[in-house]
Amino acid sequence: MKINGEKLKKIKVSASNFLKILPERVKKIMKAPGSDVKQPASYKPNSLAASLHPEFIFAEVAETRELPGSTIMYTLVPDASRGTSSLAPFAAGQYVSVTAEIDGCVYRRPYSICSSPSEALPARTGLWPVAKSVHPYPNGFYRIAVKLQEGGKVSEFIHKTWQKGTKTVISAPEGLFTYEPLRDASNVVGIAGGVGITPFRSMVKAILEGSEDFSLTLLYGARRESDILFREELDGAAACSEGRIKVVYVLSDEQKEGFEHGFITAETVAKYAPGEYPYSVFAAGPDAMLKSLENELPKLPRPLRRKFVRFDARGVPQDVKTEPDYTAPSREFYTVKVRNGGAAFEITCGAGETLLSAMERSGVNAPSLCKSGECGFCHTKLISGSYYMPASRDFRRRADSVYGYIHPCCTYPRSDMELDVPVAKTPRA
Repeated sequence: MKINGEKLKKIKVSASNFLKILPERVKKIMKAPGSDVKQPASYKPNSLAASLHPEFIFAEVAETRELPGSTIMYTLVPDASRGTSSLAPFAAGQYVSVTAEIDGCVYRRPYSICSSPSEALPARTGLWPVAKSVHPYPNGFYRIAVKLQEGGKVSEFIHKTWQKGTKTVISAPEGLFTYEPLRDASNVVGIAGGVGITPFRSMVKAILEGSEDFSLTLLYGARRESDILFREELDGAAACSEGRIKVVYVLSDEQKEGFEHGFITAETVAKYAPGEYPYSVFAAGPDAMLKSLENELPKLPRPLRRKFVRFDARGVPQDVKTEPDYTAPSREFYTVKVRNGGAAFEITCGAGETLLSAMERSGVNAPSLCKSGECGFCHTKLISGSYYMPASRDFRRRADSVYGYIHPCCTYPRSDMELDVPVAKTPRA
């Protein structure tokens, strides 16, 4: 291409440098002589967008509550002392990603919000579902439930260090595990396993408050009766919902009257599914449960179209070797060179370890949100090397595959590699 007879030169720009273009452009505009141009953030559409979709949220722990099964529920409120005056709105079923700094390294983990969307709103909006005296948080709150995972670095850190007054940094609400009337049926069968009940607690509260308009039949699987989370709340919601909420408990390790026994199968779903067809199925829980449901749901007497089946973001496979398309490595460890803004790292990544996990423990400030391959927030340019990404976690756009981009959160090395990784904008907690 030529302009004014001069041939343009092709310039290769890395992903990291490309992300610097906008802030540099803004700086140059503001330096223009005699310019009365306002800062872009001061325009009302931009300020509104920033309040609805902030890059991050400074939060503070307002209270903690111990739950069964080594689980603690935390109430998070905006931290005005660090510039967050209110929380971003969300849809029932979404999550926030928590930033934790451990031994000088930054880790991020997603946790479903288990409070209702209206409880995140400031009291002054007049949309709170309860009296101010009941929830004395005038600027709104989120609640998340964190289960202590064996070997879980972040869950252990949160359980040991978070208490009333602890300050943290979280992402804006994210996630696609939400009800959409243009796509979903008016009747939903929810399938929850263990702490996977958290997004459904938010949905139950939203249905009762009227911010969500669908009926929910909830099949909740737990090992034992004592492991059931929020049972009193769920039973109370079912009792006062005029039939819009039904709850069925399924115990795998106990046989008791009034409970289903075993695992949730196609037969269980068919037994309690609403008479109206089609209905939607939403499922959240351990990866093993979701894998089982992938095999079970097609066995329904009247199988559902794929658009009526939604799984929550499921993290990395519990055992990647069990993936149907698993590719065996040629050796146990690989060397990965990482460009991260102006910094360069050379790290070691195990063959059974995701690239993101290796970067986190090596001090690379890499962006991430869902850690399941869905959101694309960790979108990274592959400079060289080969990899394995399970088909069950490959949600990349077609262009990403063509032009050599990967999602490190669910990608495993299969040779030495080189990556160009954007720098995460989220400040440290």
